[in-house]
Amino acid sequence: MDKLKGRDPTARQILAVAQKSFGYEALRSGQEEAIRTLLEGKDTLVVQPTGSGKSAIYQIAGLMMEGSVLVISPLIALQKDQVDSINAQEADEAVVINSTLRVAESREALCKVEGGDAKYVFLAPEQLHKEDLISSLKESKVSLVVVDEAHCISQWGHDFRPEYLQIGDAIEELGHPTILALTATASKRVRHEIVNSLGMKSPKLLVRGFDRPNIYLRVDHFSSKEEKVEALVRRASWAEKPGIIYTGTRKSAEEISHLLKGSGVKPLFYHAGLKADERAEIQDQFMRGQADVIVATNAFGMGVDKSDVRFVYHFDICDSLDSYYQEIGRAGRDGEKAEATLFFRTEDVGLQKFHAGGEYKEIKLERLRLMQEYADLTSCRREFLLQYFGDDFQGPCGNCDNCEATLDSNQDPDIEVDPSIGTRREVA
Repeated sequence: MDKLKGRDPTARQILAVAQKSFGYEALRSGQEEAIRTLLEGKDTLVVQPTGSGKSAIYQIAGLMMEGSVLVISPLIALQKDQVDSINAQEADEAVVINSTLRVAESREALCKVEGGDAKYVFLAPEQLHKEDLISSLKESKVSLVVVDEAHCISQWGHDFRPEYLQIGDAIEELGHPTILALTATASKRVRHEIVNSLGMKSPKLLVRGFDRPNIYLRVDHFSSKEEKVEALVRRASWAEKPGIIYTGTRKSAEEISHLLKGSGVKPLFYHAGLKADERAEIQDQFMRGQADVIVATNAFGMGVDKSDVRFVYHFDICDSLDSYYQEIGRAGRDGEKAEATLFFRTEDVGLQKFHAGGEYKEIKLERLRLMQEYADLTSCRREFLLQYFGDDFQGPCGNCDNCEATLDSNQDPDIEVDPSIGTRREVA
């Protein structure tokens, strides 16, 4: 228990709970500060990368607070994983309430909630319209509401989900317990929307870890779709594996997967047109290392935490910088070198604009404008991205194509970048 020496009483208590109930040897960066803030009863927004231990914040804080902890999460698989993890530790019981439960199972879970036998209650946001559930939660005296994947509440950011808009009303109906909002990526504008929609009162914002210096940032420009396809297949065949390729359509995901297979790569494709059990099996195969590359639409990714992804390629432009940064952030989580490349045609933006009709059209067009600005950038790409998210990073970063080109031209005129694979070589 040497780690407890020299700490103030609250710090010692937090660490003791972490060690005894959850088996954590030590706390990660930012966890103690967030837990302290929650124990003081302050609404808190935490923006930290996936894999940084955000779930430990509410697990530990929840045990140190009276009443139950309500965790709102959009993915049933993630709910189950968290419940299983908590129940495997020496902590209070966790239950899940979602559409997969039978009537008897739901009734049993609600009884545990009402009786105070469930410390942690996991559910999807669409469950919040059920009056019997809200009534049970009131009986349990919720002291902490956790909103996971909180960026889903923003119409500006990526992966907007309308059902998230009702969370704020449900929180007020429960008497406005302390709120903890969690997300891996959120620009200033998205953070503002999260705070306003949830009705967070003078919240503490803890934002860290946006920079991923091990990821090489690159954009390749093409004049035709055929040229772009050829370059993508060539680069994916050459690159270190495993990798993720994002496409804008289901058809492209299947076609590119077929082409990769013909070039000797072992691929999988993934999109929302597949049955749920098919998607689950494909994701499991990729996570288990049974494929070199997964070619997918943006339906793939939320909750995916595979540490050894060596590249993320985008065959089509994303609808926003928020989406792009979230998706490339799935590369290099082990801290080793990784690559994020956008395969870009100016015509691709026009196609995105064509599909930007309906509600919030002006927002969609502004997001696309910023995405095109990134693609056409001639200065440090990392500086542009990080400053968009509110980081004061100043380039050059030395690990993007623009900084690399500047370095090469300044230091050695006999070095050029091979556009087919993105590596430097001597000029013959």
